[in-house]
Amino acid sequence: MKNERLLVKAEGIVQGVGFRPFVFNLAQSLGLSGHVFNHSRGVDVEVEGAPEALVRFMTRLREEAPPLAHIIRVTQEPIPALGKPGFAIKHSDAAGARTALVAPDSDVCADCLRELFDPHDRRYLYPFINCTNCGPRFTIIRDIPYDRPNTTMSGFAMCQSCRNEYENPEDRRFHAQPVACQACGPRLAYHDAGFRPIKTNNPLAAAVEKIKQGMIVAVKGIGGYHLAVDATNQKAVMRLRERKRRDEKPFAVMVPSVKALKMLARVDEREEALINSRAHPITLVEKIKPGVLAGVSPGNRYIGVMTPYTPLHHLLLTEGLFFALVMTSANISDDPIAYKDEDAGQRLAGIADVYLTHDREIFARADDSIERPMGHGPVVLRRSRGYTPVPILLDREYPATLALGGELKNTFCLVKGDRAFISQHMGDLKYQSVYESYQQAIASFIKLMDVGEVAVVAHDMHPEYMSSRFAADQAMAPAMAVQHHHAHMASLMAETHQDGDAIGIIFDGTGYGEDGAIWGGEFFVGGLDGYRRIGTVKPAPLPGGDKAIEEPWRIALAILFRIYGDDIPKLPLPWLESLGTQERENLRLMVAKGLNSPLSHGMGRMFDAASALAGVRHKINYEGQAAMELEMAIEKPVEEGYPVGIEEDNGMLTLDFDKAFKALCADMVSGAPRPIIAARFHQAVVDGAASMAGIIRDRTGLQRVFLSGGVFQNRYLSDRLGARLEGLGFALFRHGRVPPNDGGISLGQAVIAARRLLAKKEG
Repeated sequence: MKNERLLVKAEGIVQGVGFRPFVFNLAQSLGLSGHVFNHSRGVDVEVEGAPEALVRFMTRLREEAPPLAHIIRVTQEPIPALGKPGFAIKHSDAAGARTALVAPDSDVCADCLRELFDPHDRRYLYPFINCTNCGPRFTIIRDIPYDRPNTTMSGFAMCQSCRNEYENPEDRRFHAQPVACQACGPRLAYHDAGFRPIKTNNPLAAAVEKIKQGMIVAVKGIGGYHLAVDATNQKAVMRLRERKRRDEKPFAVMVPSVKALKMLARVDEREEALINSRAHPITLVEKIKPGVLAGVSPGNRYIGVMTPYTPLHHLLLTEGLFFALVMTSANISDDPIAYKDEDAGQRLAGIADVYLTHDREIFARADDSIERPMGHGPVVLRRSRGYTPVPILLDREYPATLALGGELKNTFCLVKGDRAFISQHMGDLKYQSVYESYQQAIASFIKLMDVGEVAVVAHDMHPEYMSSRFAADQAMAPAMAVQHHHAHMASLMAETHQDGDAIGIIFDGTGYGEDGAIWGGEFFVGGLDGYRRIGTVKPAPLPGGDKAIEEPWRIALAILFRIYGDDIPKLPLPWLESLGTQERENLRLMVAKGLNSPLSHGMGRMFDAASALAGVRHKINYEGQAAMELEMAIEKPVEEGYPVGIEEDNGMLTLDFDKAFKALCADMVSGAPRPIIAARFHQAVVDGAASMAGIIRDRTGLQRVFLSGGVFQNRYLSDRLGARLEGLGFALFRHGRVPPNDGGISLGQAVIAARRLLAKKEG
C-alpha cells in the first residue's frame, strides 16, 4: 500500500514537557518518517508511512502524551508524500502568531527523586535535578518558544555529559531545557544576615544547622524565597511572627510526606491526592487535635500543609530530619514575596538570620497555591505556582481583553481567543511594592502570550482601587468598568462553561455597588451579558469606616443599638463591659447621625458581627479572621438555626438578620455553648439564602444557582447551603479551579467586557 504523509498540529501545553522527544520515539517505534518542531503556536509534525501506522500514531499521540503535556487541540491534514527516510527533531521556529501555552512549574518527578538519593548517580544530592517530566517552567521563561536561550538557564553552558543526554532521543532529558548537573549548572550559596556570601563546602548543611538552632533561614525556591523555621520550635515560630509582623495569621507548613502528615492531621484519600498532585498546593487539612503546632495556626482547627516539591526541599528535610518546617512567603505583612536576590537582601533584612540561595534567576514571581477540600471537591483559594499560566478554556473566541482584577487578593486576566490566562496571585494593590510588581507582570504576560493589541481593558467599578487607576492611566485600549459582584458570578459561569440567565448568590465582604453603596450580600438574576439585583442583605453600619472591619465589635455594637436602642442586654462580653459610657455614646451618635458610618450589605460583615457577639473575635489581625474563627468554633452541625426575616420594598428583597442577632444575644445571656451559637448562626445564613433562592425561582422559573464570593471559602457554609439547594431541586454550581474570592474576579471582568465588545460590534 502506498505511503501517506500527514501534517499534524498540536496545541496546548506541548513545549517544555518532552512532547517532541515523545513524538520522535513514537514515530520511530512505528517505522514512520518525517520531523517535528516547536513554533510559536505549538508543535507541528510531518509524519509519513503506511496508513494503518499513521492511524496508530494519531491514537497514541492523544492517549500517551507526556505527564506534563496538556493537549487542547490536534488537527491533521494530508500533504504530499516525500519518500525521505528517517525522523528528525528540527530547530524551533519563532515566527508567526504565538498561541503555544507555557507550562506551569512542576514538582520533582519520581525518576529524578530516585536519582537524587542514589549514591551511584552522577546527580546524587544535586539540588537542581530535573528532566522533561518535572522542574521549573513558568518562573524561568522569558519568551517563547520554550528553548533554553529563552529561559534563565541561558547563562549555564551544558557540560558534555548533559549535552549528550540533551541530544539523545532515548534519554529522559532529551531537550529538557533546564537540564544541568554539579559540573555545569546552578549552585547553592550561603549568605549571612546582611546577604554577604559565607564560604562553606556545604551551604545546605550550614542552613540546616541554623534552623536546628532556632534561627530563621530564607530559602530560595522556584517562584521566590520562603522563610523557614522548625515548626516544632515554639520560640522560633514566635520570633518569626514578630519579625514578619504576622501576629496570628496561619503559617504554611512543609512535612516530609503524607505519612508524616497523618501524625498531625486527618487526611482522607481525596486530600492525599491533592497534596501529592503535580501542583503540590498548600492544602488545608483538619488537625488531629487543636493543640497541634499551636503557634503555627492559632485559633484554627485547620493547618495549611504541603510536601516537598523541589529537590532542594527534599534535601532540606532529609538533611535535617525535620518533622515539619514552617515555609512561609518571604515578605513583611502583605508585601509581595521576595524573588530577586538583591531585593531579598534588602527586604528581608532584620527578618532572616541567614540565606540559603542559588544562582538560577527567577524571572516570574509565584507564591504557593492554596486549596481547600470541600464537600463538592477541592477549591483553589489562591491560584499561583503549579497552576499559572494554564488557561481556562472559554465557550468561544473573544477579542483580546485585559482584566485588571480587584484591590485585594489581586490577579489579572488576559483573554486571547478562546483562552483566559489568569495571572499568578499578585496580592493587595494598596501596597506600592505590590502595585509595581503588578505592572511588571502585566507587561510580561502581554509579551509572553503575544497578544498584540488589547481591544479593551476591564476594571472594577470602585474608582479608588489601584487597578481602576491603572485602567484610567493606561493608553493601550478603552477602559470598561464591571460591577464587582457581577464579575464574581461571571467568573463561575465562565469556569463552568455556563451561559444564559440564572440565579447568583454572591457573598463577600466589600464591593462597590452601582448605587455607590457597599454591596456584598447579593442575589442576582442574569448572566454573562447583564444582571438584575433582585435581593440583598439588610445593611449594617460600619462606625469608623475601615476601622470597623478591623474591630468587628463596632459593627456588633451598632447592630445592638439598632435592635435594642439604649436598653442593650447584659452580655458576657469583656469588650462590651470594658466600654466606657462616653465611648458607647460617641459610637451611638456616630451611627445615628451617619458620621463616618457607611452602611454595608456585605455578608462578611454579618459574620464579623456574629463573631464579636458570640465572644469569638472582636478585633482582627488579618483579613477574614473573625469569620474564620466563627467557623472554627463549630463542633457539629445543628438543624435549627436562628430566625431570619425577608422583607420586600419596590421589588427588592431584603434578608434581615436582626432577629438572628437578637436570638444569638439571648443564647449568650442564657450561657449556651459557643459551638452551638456558631452553628446556629451559620444555619441562619443557610436558611435565609435558601429561602431567598426559592422565592426568586418562584418568580422567575430559574433553576440554576451560582455561589461565589469570598464567604464561600467557608466549608461549613458551602457544604450546608449546597446540600440544601440541591435538596430543593436546584442545579448548583460552585468554584473549583478559580478562586471564589477576589482572586477570581478578573476572569469574570474579562468575559463580561469581551462580550460587551462583541455585542457592540455585532449590533
